Amino acid sequence: MCMETAGFPIPEAERHWVEAAERLAPEFAARAAEHDERATLPIENLRALHAAGLDLAVLPAAHGGADLSYLALGEILGVVAKACPSTACVWMMHLGAAATLVRYGNPAAAAFYAAELAAGRRFANALSEPSGGNLFLFPLQEAVPAGGGHRLDGAKRFVSGCEIADHFLVNAQVGGEPAFFGVPRDDSVRLVPIWDAMGMRATRSQLVELDGALLRAENRCTGIGRTDPNIIALGLPWLSVGVAEAALDATVAHARSRTIPTTGQAIAELQWVEFGVAQAHVRALSARLLAQRAMWLADRRDAGALNAAVEAKLHANEVAKQVAELALKVGGGSGYLRTSPLQRHFRDAQAGALMAFSAEVCQGAIGNRLLSGP
Repeated sequence: MCMETAGFPIPEAERHWVEAAERLAPEFAARAAEHDERATLPIENLRALHAAGLDLAVLPAAHGGADLSYLALGEILGVVAKACPSTACVWMMHLGAAATLVRYGNPAAAAFYAAELAAGRRFANALSEPSGGNLFLFPLQEAVPAGGGHRLDGAKRFVSGCEIADHFLVNAQVGGEPAFFGVPRDDSVRLVPIWDAMGMRATRSQLVELDGALLRAENRCTGIGRTDPNIIALGLPWLSVGVAEAALDATVAHARSRTIPTTGQAIAELQWVEFGVAQAHVRALSARLLAQRAMWLADRRDAGALNAAVEAKLHANEVAKQVAELALKVGGGSGYLRTSPLQRHFRDAQAGALMAFSAEVCQGAIGNRLLSGP
């Protein structure tokens, strides 16, 4: 089902990047159920995105990239998330880590990480602490001084795509302040295979233990502003937008293809189904528009872009769950079977509201901003 995007059009010069993702999407969608069933990383999808040039496109032109706009990136993430949300999640985290290390690294480190991304190396975010909840920007674990930088003993959880990562973006307390470093995969980084999620199973977001990992001074990111636009914060709403749109398409397809055995009436002709699909369409469209608005503001380096991203994430998370719940209701017993895409969309829809910043944290941030006054 096509969603209108006229309010925030993609720059014409960047439309070919979106079209590249659209050409890949059918293959991603065809493999999504199998990756979910087996909880396997969609490595072939990630390689296809890289081969299409979409990894490097997000980097600045000075580092070999295409200066891809946030609007275009959002559209691409939505396309990929609709086909396979786990692929979109792993890819977004990969891009977010790589872009941060390039954008905020010293010239030598930035050039190194840009070359690694161009060569197809994989990146992963290792920011969330087991006891830190949503406070991934404010780590609790303290790194201790060591030759060449600092050493960190601790653990990071929900590290999407960690099994194939060559580099990690790691945070820690350094001198009482949050600090971010690029850390290569070596013997000090150990993966704990505990992933057994209800949804988004192909992200394989494992626990990572750091045993004296060296946080090298030359790989430290500097100059990160709390309100700077970043790929992950702006991209998270698009995961739920894609899930919502996929669930809506699956609902419509099911309703059109099934009839009530006792009456022969098509499910699509039932008034409550018509009403439900109409509401789901409007909700999904509103979620997309809020997500586009955040990207539009980020492209203009507007200080309100991250506030807009929080609003978009909260709404998109709720919409995905609402649309997926309707899908199960319309699907009835057949939609409840593991062979149905409806139940997979329902499970995937729950993940967005749990990802940091969680829906509750988003509500608190928005409410506090509105109630605290100018």
